[in-house]
Amino acid sequence: MIQDLQLLAPSVKVTFLHMDLADLDTIAIAADTFLAENKRLDILIANAGIMAMGPETSKIGFEIQFATNFLGHALLISKLLPILLSTSAECGDARIVSVTSTGFHVAPKDQGIIFDDLTTTQNYGFGSNWTRYGQSKLALLVYTKTLAEKYLELTTVVVHPGVIATDLVGGLGWMDRMIVYATNIGKMVSEEEGVKNGIWAAMVPRSEVVSGGFYEPVGEVGKHSRWSEDEGLAIRLWEWTEGVLKKHGY
Repeated sequence: MIQDLQLLAPSVKVTFLHMDLADLDTIAIAADTFLAENKRLDILIANAGIMAMGPETSKIGFEIQFATNFLGHALLISKLLPILLSTSAECGDARIVSVTSTGFHVAPKDQGIIFDDLTTTQNYGFGSNWTRYGQSKLALLVYTKTLAEKYLELTTVVVHPGVIATDLVGGLGWMDRMIVYATNIGKMVSEEEGVKNGIWAAMVPRSEVVSGGFYEPVGEVGKHSRWSEDEGLAIRLWEWTEGVLKKHGY
């Protein structure tokens, strides 16, 4: 991947930092390495994720999709906030782009996020691999919106990239692949199309985007759910996240 990028843009410096978003220790090491070597960070895109995984927990015992899609990104953002804020103060803007999914609409309907069971596999039977996925993507959306409220100096944007024909879908089991294909007939997009909303969010002039806003491809205001705009859930998620990171030494 780095070699491909260097062929496309030989003058651009590309550096690889190892981290496993389900493993907080690796995230902390990567962030500290970056901070030791850099004094400026203009754009952070929280993009990586997993989808519709079977019941599993992370190294420190959190439901694996919530750990990877949300908690890992929350730690990375938290560690890099100081350099983002200093960059914004010096340069006039710094930006966090979080990549969610319209799958957040299938988060648990009665609670949005089932906090009491986040240290279990949340194996509730048929279809719960999708509600767990939706829960994790809801959390990332809500957390990023809260960041916008707490850090007015930054621009934070949440995007849905579209349903992209990558191994994220191709690697699913047969039944889950059919669910994706059947519910997105005519809507699947290529990898080239799938990056456009994230690039738009990273590069659009600050005056043309609402910080904390949610956008669907490309640059269109997205449709929220009951829980994605719930203030009580936002407060509880922020406090829960701060508490968990502090408990684990971050």
